[in-house]
Amino acid sequence: MSNARTLILFGYDWDAAAFDRLSPTWPADHAGFDLFSFPSCLRLAGFDLQPFVEALARRVRRAGWRAVVSHHEQFGALAAALLAERMGWPGTPVAAVLACQHKLVARQVLQRVAPQANLPHAALQARYGGPIPHGLRYPLFAKPVKAAFSVLARRVASHEHLTALTRFGPLEQWIIRRLVEPFDAIARARLGVGPESIGTAHGMLLEQPFDAPQYNLDGYVFGGRVHALGVVDALMYPGTDAFQRFERPSRLPDAVQARALDIATRFLQAVGFDHGFFNMEFFYDADSDALKVIEFNPRLASQLADLYRRVDGLDAHAGSLALAHGRDPAAAMACRPSAGAAASFVFRSFDPGHVPAMPAPHALRALAREFPDSWVRAMPKQGGGLARDFKWLGSHRYGVLHLGGADEADLHERYRRACSLLGWPAADASRERHVSRSLRPLVLPSAEGLAT
Repeated sequence: MSNARTLILFGYDWDAAAFDRLSPTWPADHAGFDLFSFPSCLRLAGFDLQPFVEALARRVRRAGWRAVVSHHEQFGALAAALLAERMGWPGTPVAAVLACQHKLVARQVLQRVAPQANLPHAALQARYGGPIPHGLRYPLFAKPVKAAFSVLARRVASHEHLTALTRFGPLEQWIIRRLVEPFDAIARARLGVGPESIGTAHGMLLEQPFDAPQYNLDGYVFGGRVHALGVVDALMYPGTDAFQRFERPSRLPDAVQARALDIATRFLQAVGFDHGFFNMEFFYDADSDALKVIEFNPRLASQLADLYRRVDGLDAHAGSLALAHGRDPAAAMACRPSAGAAASFVFRSFDPGHVPAMPAPHALRALAREFPDSWVRAMPKQGGGLARDFKWLGSHRYGVLHLGGADEADLHERYRRACSLLGWPAADASRERHVSRSLRPLVLPSAEGLAT
């Protein structure tokens, strides 16, 4: 049976590879631009979300689109929800997308429905570049109220550190405004977000740090019912908050995975999330048996989807297309697994003065010959783009490699060999022990511009 045509928004990197693979079965067109490649990123200069959606709506009949999909956090998920609403197509409700992406709203909802899974938090009402109130007790974890890709999410150790994190040059300020303002305008209109309530999205959220292993719960909602794909383990570069790899299958006990799903279900129902894929990032500390939510993402975690396809025989990208057309995704996702274990390995430089060279064409050909199941993406940057990576992320992510193996040991042996072929350093494959700190109250001063 031929499937109706789908519009895919902001589909790059692993999305592009997956949707291209599925194109014979799921014909699609693409719209949007890549924030991380030149010259595509220049389109940010004139971008406005509402006119973008209206322009697409005018093309629907001529193009023959019957559904819209996006797994892009910055613009795509909200744009897809707006277009689906405008056309009367199946989609995630706009208000649910906004509630997930506005990190302070999400914290407030979580406090109502699952307070045991929430982190102590408070809004830092000071705008970027404004004075930071004195009297905060450090360390703290600071993150933008609205952001993606862990931009500016950082543990801060002092008043000076937090001040430096929120100071930007003219170009950086312009980029931040262009990234946040489209979301902020819609959030103010749809959620009643304003200075007199919870503040705009042009600000930072402060959270109590919680040191424990990190995980991802992935799933979808169909017919109002929440279904889990599973859990992926997130491993960091030692001593940092930067992802080194994501692994499937998970080592997290089944009982804890069930608790995570229960918390996600309560939150999703509270925000009216009745259709679509979701991803919940969370901590779990075995010593204290504490499970703490980091954030909710109202879309498929595309980087992780490939791991479910390799290990579990679940093609979540195919499922997302079926779901966009109002179909139960379960049947569309079924495929043949190819590995007993799989990982998404992230290559980072923490030294601005040294970024490994990108693989030569012959190295990529050698990788493809020896590991035909591999998927690799080089992400080189230089100049101002490289400097912004270190300022906004604390490191430079210069590559990603997806690979499978018969089991965990085989996977890491193949990883080391693949690194040798690429000329990139192999990271330590051990799982660093994390010891959670006892949660203490988040102490905030009675200072102007700081909401508790």
